[in-house]
Amino acid sequence: MNKILFITAPYHAGVVEVAGRWVPLYMVTVAGACQSAGFECVIYDAMTKDSTHDDVRNVIEATKPDVVAVSTITSTSIDAIKVLKTAKQVNPQIVTIAGGIHASFMYEEIFSQNSCVDYIVVGEGEVTLVELLRCLGQNNDPAQVAGIAYTDQRGTITKTSARPHLKSLDNMPMAWDLLDWDDYTYYILPGSRLGAVATSRGCEFGCTFCSQQKFWQRSWRGRSANDVVREIQLLHGTYLVDVVLLTDDYPTPDRERWESILDKLIALELPVKLLMETRAQDIIRDKDILHKYKAAGIIHIYVGTEGTNQQLLDRIKKEQSVDESIEALRLCREHGIITETSMILGFPDDTRESLQKTIELAKLLNPDFAHFLAIAPWPYADIYQELEPYVEEYDYRRYNLVDPVIKPKNMTRKEIDEAIVDGYRQFYMGRFNNILEIEDLFIRNYMLTAVKRMMEHSFIREKIGRLDQGMPEEMKKILAGMASSAPEKA
Repeated sequence: MNKILFITAPYHAGVVEVAGRWVPLYMVTVAGACQSAGFECVIYDAMTKDSTHDDVRNVIEATKPDVVAVSTITSTSIDAIKVLKTAKQVNPQIVTIAGGIHASFMYEEIFSQNSCVDYIVVGEGEVTLVELLRCLGQNNDPAQVAGIAYTDQRGTITKTSARPHLKSLDNMPMAWDLLDWDDYTYYILPGSRLGAVATSRGCEFGCTFCSQQKFWQRSWRGRSANDVVREIQLLHGTYLVDVVLLTDDYPTPDRERWESILDKLIALELPVKLLMETRAQDIIRDKDILHKYKAAGIIHIYVGTEGTNQQLLDRIKKEQSVDESIEALRLCREHGIITETSMILGFPDDTRESLQKTIELAKLLNPDFAHFLAIAPWPYADIYQELEPYVEEYDYRRYNLVDPVIKPKNMTRKEIDEAIVDGYRQFYMGRFNNILEIEDLFIRNYMLTAVKRMMEHSFIREKIGRLDQGMPEEMKKILAGMASSAPEKA
């Protein structure tokens, strides 16, 4: 029980993959814990490599692992479980393990539908997986391992006691050496090498559509400023990373810690650009230190607005006002930081009129980038009971924020699809001339590259094809204009 092969699901939804090829950070963390405990580990990032299930089979056959482990979110869960099925086909003696948010909540469904899964790690996995591997290697009873689920010899699904959260996230061993670093790049900055750092875990807010607050039980834990900066410095110095995604759902609730991170990065003067997300209230809170955001290397902030209707925000317990979203985005732009946000479409009460109003108000928010996404009814989210009567699509691959899976009372799913395309068309139709007027050369080139890539390579183009529509003339004009306005070297 010594060799563990970690595999990402060969799944593609066409949303985040438009912008870059992203590090599977959770696997790097869990593999790091296993390496530190003496296990031989391999990471095969099938998603980033654009692999097929046949490619995955070949890797399993060549690697000859004792254990194959996958991580799951809802949209990747089917392909992740298929990886474990393939592992059992290659060698029935391979121990198969799933983890991640979907498996943690849906373990009963997974075991009832799949005989290829031996164990599921429930919740945070660094300590649990190491204990499970040691237990299996010594032929001990897995019931003694906290934080797992499995089917026992009688066929009964068993879940052991809950694993407490790690008390500290500092100095965690990371398996950076297992990555093929040439695979990871941020397309918006050609030639870049993209890394990822989590400065914290969790969120104490209770947005009903969100899965993360439920996974972390509305808790928040932050790493020390020294540890965060040490890791960014390591990624740059050892692996030549020059763009880092801060993967936190919410890195900024502790202002003192957050400002210390910024100050330490400013002092180091690392040539590393940072991408992040946070809440509007924290941007407003930090208006007196937003210059430090910029000086520390932050170039792009996603602010979760989710909607432009206060009634909807209150309904999903966003605990944020439309005015706060407008102010936060304005402050970021004022400091030369690129802004991004998203609108969620397809709630049961949506109509053509309400969606058009959402699109109009998205323009009022005036972010640099806006996304129009379909509500995904995660089967374990707080909002699921409200949405369940309207669910028409049960293929988890579609639970990707791109494909509508619920039918509103007065609309079809195809009409939601059309509204998503129309949202992008209307929002970006008016952006091109504005982009050309941006004086900051870096921001202008960044925006040109990003919008062009979004229109040429994203799910929007595929969606237009599925709707039997031609590329809207406005989009064709924008693309033609971009072709004649190739980014200059900053």
